[in-house]
Amino acid sequence: MATKNETIFYEVILLGFSNDPVVNAALFVLFVIIYIVTVAGNGLILFMIFINPQLHTPMYFFLCMLSILDMCYSTTAVPKLLADLFSSHRTISSAGCSIQIYVILLVEGSECLLLALMAYDRYVAICQPLYYFVLMRWSVCYKLVTLIFIGSFMMCAFPSFFMQVTFCDNQVNHFMCEMLAILKLACTDISSNELVIFSISFLSLLLPLVIILVSYGCIISSVLNIHNAGRSKAFSTCTSHLAVVALYFGTVMLMYFGPSSQYSTNQEKYSSIFYVILSPMLNPLIYSLNNREVKDTFRKHCQNVMIFSKVQIF
Repeated sequence: MATKNETIFYEVILLGFSNDPVVNAALFVLFVIIYIVTVAGNGLILFMIFINPQLHTPMYFFLCMLSILDMCYSTTAVPKLLADLFSSHRTISSAGCSIQIYVILLVEGSECLLLALMAYDRYVAICQPLYYFVLMRWSVCYKLVTLIFIGSFMMCAFPSFFMQVTFCDNQVNHFMCEMLAILKLACTDISSNELVIFSISFLSLLLPLVIILVSYGCIISSVLNIHNAGRSKAFSTCTSHLAVVALYFGTVMLMYFGPSSQYSTNQEKYSSIFYVILSPMLNPLIYSLNNREVKDTFRKHCQNVMIFSKVQIF
């Protein structure tokens, strides 16, 4: 980073939430609990799917990918946030700040595309069941996930490499390096960068959302023609996905649509909590509470552990 007089910033100061030790202590406890639940919840989803061969299907493969992305999402920001809450020197190197931005952009784009792919998977399973194992065979699933990561990098992370911005300050009113917050430090006109961000947001948010809405529109139309028992099972499978979509897309779209100058840094900071910290925690809870197969696997595993413990005692 450099100012107009060529002053070079080798680190970025993250202002965080507060300088009050009591407030920071309360936030530390809150975010530690959230982070533990996030890692444990997503890790448990991965473990349950791994140990149950019946869950080795494309739907649960995509769910594993979502859990991995959520853990990456949370781990990119939360550990640094926790360390800064008890630090008077809340800094991150310029290189570390850039890496954090690129990782967040890559994970954001990947998650949006993955949620669209999961909606398409449910559409094929419910609306085209006879062709499901042809259209969603494993070789196709692996290629689609690979394309998601490549597409996310090309759409979200790669264009940011070419953003030329001169910075006047290195104090960011945020708990992490977030693109919109960093751009507020610019000395030069950033209208072209805002146009790039809007274009990226359109491609990575609106297009996947359209695919999701169209897929679920077809699903609802088909489900209404199913008898009651099958209808309730189909709706149960889809409600968890829709809940995740509403939570994630709602908060991210509020952040990224529109020029960054229209938003206060406090608004950006608190909005980021929802999609960077809360959403990765809620995703495994939403899926596990609404998924009978995952709950049955967890229940059976707990019963086996209890039986094994009793045998060891006696």
